Order: sequence, then structure tokens, then C-alpha cells
Amino acid sequence: MISPEQAETFAAEWIAAWNSHDLARILSHYAEDFEFSSPFIVQIAGEPSGRLRGHAAVGAYWAAALQRIPDLRFERESVLRGMHSLVIFYRRFDGRRSAEWFEFGADGKVIRSAAQYAD
Repeated sequence: MISPEQAETFAAEWIAAWNSHDLARILSHYAEDFEFSSPFIVQIAGEPSGRLRGHAAVGAYWAAALQRIPDLRFERESVLRGMHSLVIFYRRFDGRRSAEWFEFGADGKVIRSAAQYAD
């Protein structure tokens, strides 16, 4: 199981990476071939499945999102932990609540992630 310390450290660094807008720092949390899903992938990347795989594809999507939303900031609310996964609840720059689920590989890098957003 992911320890409370591991969960807190990951959540703090993940939020800080996004708030820095440093794409390399954001991607450093993820395995090279990780899979990411988000409803915004359909709008921003034009991928109808809402899923992208790998640093190149997800990195291009996130770079476009960061460019479209220059004031993007996240504020951590809470973290839930599981065996090989955790969920971060946070508020986005617009005040809306969001959550992201992360599954970790043996090396501690994210292998799958999915974002959910409140309306």
C-alpha cells in the first residue's frame, strides 16, 4: 500500500509541478508510455476516445492546455491512497473541483491516470 508519506509527497510535488507550468517537471512523474484520460482530450487534442498514451502525445496535449490557460493553478484539497494508486482532489484555477486518479508501476512512476471534473 502507498504510505501516507508517499501520498503526501507525490501530491505536493504534482501540484507544485503543475503550478510551475514546467512541462518536463510535470512529465517527470509519469512512465514514458503511460496512459492518460480526460474529457478535455476530446476538445483540445481532438481524440474522440478521450485517451492519449506516452510522453510525446500527452506532453503535446498538456502544452496546448498550458498555452490556452496561462493562469492555470491547482489547490490541493485532499489525497486518498490505495494499494498502488492514489486520488488527488483539488480545485482548479476557476474554483471548480477536480480529481485525478493515478496508478503507479513498480518504479514509482505513474502508468495510468484519469482526470475527472465537476461542472
